Amino acid sequence: MAEETLREQLGNAVKNAMRNKDKTRLGTLRMAQSAIKQIEIDERRELGDEDVLKVLDKMLKQRRDAAAQYDEAGRPELGDKERAEMVVIEEFMPAALSEDDLDALIRTTINSTGAQGMQDMGRVMNELKPQVLGRVDMGHLSKRVREQLAG
Repeated sequence: MAEETLREQLGNAVKNAMRNKDKTRLGTLRMAQSAIKQIEIDERRELGDEDVLKVLDKMLKQRRDAAAQYDEAGRPELGDKERAEMVVIEEFMPAALSEDDLDALIRTTINSTGAQGMQDMGRVMNELKPQVLGRVDMGHLSKRVREQLAG
């Protein structure tokens, strides 16, 4: 039998959250489904796993930023709500890359693209993005690539 798609996993998780009466989890999962459905309607196509990962990655980044802003504004209860949603979303993301694995992947990509310096950063990033989608923060990836190209 074929492996479940991310959309199917989300759908099953929604059903389980309803059965368990877990309102936070249910709300977060429905929000994710809604974001996916909105893109499908706008672009008139069904999203594959890679596209769904992009949507979930964007949702994670939004929650990370919102939690930081709430904490700075002295509203930790709202920051905690955002972090709780992040935990739910992260369940559907692939395992994060370790720093060593990330560095090795960056070195391999730099060698394969023939990158010489900072002027080639865009080419290296474009090559890396599909490989690390959902497994590392893009800001962190950019910083690490910059360090390796400079040094």
